[in-house]
Amino acid sequence: MKATAKDLRFYSKELLETVARGEEVIITYRGKPFAKLVPLDDADYDSDTNIELFGIWADYTEIEAVDEYVRELRKGRF
Repeated sequence: MKATAKDLRFYSKELLETVARGEEVIITYRGKPFAKLVPLDDADYDSDTNIELFGIWADYTEIEAVDEYVRELRKGRF
């Protein structure tokens, strides 16, 4: 299925329902293919996995788990 960037903006729920049924959606921008929405394979993604730091934080040994670190930072704000 093809959809425009405007369709994505106004009909995102319907497009996500299409993806949930197993279809792929090609998003076009100014008439050219720009992005593809595809169903997420459960085998490829596990929400319980621990995301490791990368880039300039890769060697930072004081942080073991990114999500725990961010939760701790946000604890006082919310």
